[in-house]
Amino acid sequence: MSIKRFQVGPRMSQAVIHGDTVYLAGQVAQDAQGGTVAEQTKNVLDRIDKLLAEAGTDKSKLLSATIWLADMSKFDEMNVVWDAWVAAGNAPCRACVNAELAKPQYNVEIGVIAAI
Repeated sequence: MSIKRFQVGPRMSQAVIHGDTVYLAGQVAQDAQGGTVAEQTKNVLDRIDKLLAEAGTDKSKLLSATIWLADMSKFDEMNVVWDAWVAAGNAPCRACVNAELAKPQYNVEIGVIAAI
């Protein structure tokens, strides 16, 4: 079975297709400086939409999502944006954990797996 990689860098690919499944790297906001959790979540979800489209799928085919929050007290703020974005009737299985992210300006990181 072939493997197709998208936006390949020296450290990681932003998306990888294997079979009928696409795996996205954890996505953070492109301009995270000073952004609220809600703003960063919207930016991350926009990035996920673009990567899924590049891979030939969309959010209605999400299988799994992992969300890392720098501050779990912002869980509800993130969920307002998530709930408005997720395709009705197609919510993936999901985990959300408190984590120290790669840079202090990042409030949220999201990784997803989707069917093609």
